[in-house]
Amino acid sequence: MSTVALKEAELPLAADDFNALEQRVLRTIELLKKEREARATAEQNAATLQQLLDEQSLELSRTQEQVRALEQEREAARQRVERMLKQLDEISA
Repeated sequence: MSTVALKEAELPLAADDFNALEQRVLRTIELLKKEREARATAEQNAATLQQLLDEQSLELSRTQEQVRALEQEREAARQRVERMLKQLDEISA
């Protein structure tokens, strides 16, 4: 068999291999694009959730401060009522 005949027989196989490789590369590129889009979406969702978490943390701090203030007001009112009751007891006695 001549060298030319041998090279011609190898070319179709090489072309098929090249086409298969090209298809694999194209599929890999598509997968990469999809993964990048998914990553961008996930990062955007994470940023949105972080912002919501920060807002909720701020709201929690405000609510905790309000609760402390209300507890202090309640304690002050309790002490005043106790003093008035004590004064009433002293008047009655």
